[in-house]
Amino acid sequence: METIRMGGLALEFLHSKDDTTGSLDAFRMTVQPNARMPVPHYHESWDEVAYGLAGTLTFQVDGHDVPVGTGDSVFIRRGIVHGFRNDTQAPAACLVVLTPGVLGPAYFREVAALAAGGAPDPAQMKEVMLRYGLVPVVPGA
Repeated sequence: METIRMGGLALEFLHSKDDTTGSLDAFRMTVQPNARMPVPHYHESWDEVAYGLAGTLTFQVDGHDVPVGTGDSVFIRRGIVHGFRNDTQAPAACLVVLTPGVLGPAYFREVAALAAGGAPDPAQMKEVMLRYGLVPVVPGA
């Protein structure tokens, strides 16, 4: 099992496009309190579901806050703008499944490398996101 760390985020890959012949990506995501999060975005070629394992994450889906606590889930259809955050004082974890599997750990490795020195260059981050099929959305635009 591979774990990728990016600041206050840790992703533990359980399965990826590489070992499921592109069927899915599945990872446990742990988010520290007030950790810096990715910009809101959408993806055109896969759906996403997050199932709460511990604590509470707030997903913003299509402009609406959706709290995901232990045993809760949220489905994010392709093309829908979304993001997430941990507003609590405790770490929160969820199981994330992307179908079909198109990201794999390679995307997250690249993002982690960009973020290793602190705040990543926005232009470089956008290029990586677009190359992997994530479309960043500027809040309020």
